[in-house]
Amino acid sequence: MKRGALRFAGGFQAFPGGRLDPEDARVAVPGFAGEAAALRACAAREIFEETGVLLARGPALHAEARAEGRRSILAGALGFGDFLARHGLEVDGARLLDAGRWITPPQFPLRYDAHVFLAELPRGEAAEVWPGELASGEWIAAAEAEARWARGEVLLHPPNLWGVQCLAAAAPPACLARLRAPPATEGFITRRVEFQRGLFLAALRTPTLPPATHTNCWMPALEGGGLALVDPGSPWPEEQAFLERVLDDLAADGLAPREIWLTHAHPDHVGAVAALRARHPLVLRAHPDAAARLPPGLGEVTPLADGERLDGRWRALHTPGHALGHVAFLDERTGALLAGDMVSTLSTIVIDPPEGDMAVYLRSLERLVAAGPHTLFPAHGPPTQGAAEKLAEYLAHRREREAKVLAAAEEPGSLDEVTARAYADAPAPMLPFAARSCLASLLKLEREGRVARDREVWRARHTGA
Repeated sequence: MKRGALRFAGGFQAFPGGRLDPEDARVAVPGFAGEAAALRACAAREIFEETGVLLARGPALHAEARAEGRRSILAGALGFGDFLARHGLEVDGARLLDAGRWITPPQFPLRYDAHVFLAELPRGEAAEVWPGELASGEWIAAAEAEARWARGEVLLHPPNLWGVQCLAAAAPPACLARLRAPPATEGFITRRVEFQRGLFLAALRTPTLPPATHTNCWMPALEGGGLALVDPGSPWPEEQAFLERVLDDLAADGLAPREIWLTHAHPDHVGAVAALRARHPLVLRAHPDAAARLPPGLGEVTPLADGERLDGRWRALHTPGHALGHVAFLDERTGALLAGDMVSTLSTIVIDPPEGDMAVYLRSLERLVAAGPHTLFPAHGPPTQGAAEKLAEYLAHRREREAKVLAAAEEPGSLDEVTARAYADAPAPMLPFAARSCLASLLKLEREGRVARDREVWRARHTGA
């Protein structure tokens, strides 16, 4: 199934599932007790809500009564347990086979402790997806699902990818033992995150700007073997040690690190470069304008040229505006865009003068939209599909914000006063960061003759003023 516009896994392909509800603990599951019963009640309820498939024992249920019950449960007007009791049904817990446990890694904005079950479709049951939190759903062979992921057509979180791969390798119940033992896992948290075949992730805690806490180190597998590391940003030894464990896992699969590609030179994107080059013979690539801003001691930098194709498929696109020498990397085969700090799926990117230039940044966004990427892999936040559309949304948002800044300057005021009016929707702790982007907008408007500055006071200018 494809998730809709949700806070967690929106736009990703996934198996049916959802969150444990307090009522699930009150649903009887014959043969099970405590947490084991509640989890199976939750699984049965979620499968029924999302697909209409009923994992229950008891008398046959008429299609109209089934649909009415499903609608009432989804609307919150009827509990799943009450629905079952009304029709003399009980959850068929024995049908739900334990297929592993996964805990979401800490870098994600929402985290879950997920228990996975495998169930055979009961005879006579048929899945039907209703519009809502799901955008679509279909029966598909596991091998085809894996092929779509490999081509970059769909995104899969690690539990769903592992499930697809295990089912593609062996039919149930032979796949159960493998399902329960995913590789590279500590405390049910996996180190192997591969949203698209050959594009791995190590999200590292960094001294970045809120609300972000991590910088994504994307690691594309190279055609000639090995990996490139994009923006290994953490200066902290414990995070660097985690990255080394991830690299050890991948090296065991024949993917040793070979190069470092930098999107730009900000500290939260380069903090691990020195430590990595001390341990591995790595070529360091960066745009000359970014290379000039790198801290000393990182060693030789091989310049990146705008339009250069790396490894035969990754096109380097010079996209300044947030930072001097900023580069995004576009996979010309799959449309994957390693966007760096051009956008974030957590918040709005800060444009901080004098290095940050709003006019240049907007032109860079327009360039990325025109490049037609398929999937957006930002430095901060999870990936998302529909990349060109998302970038166009970010561009429209920036223009709307610029209009608010111009309107706020109709009443003359200081930068802080204009910011407070133009960013009235921003939480108070974020206003100092908003002020930097507001200044970038004001400087752009000043160059265009649309605002004027008298010492520390900004005001809108009108034709003939």
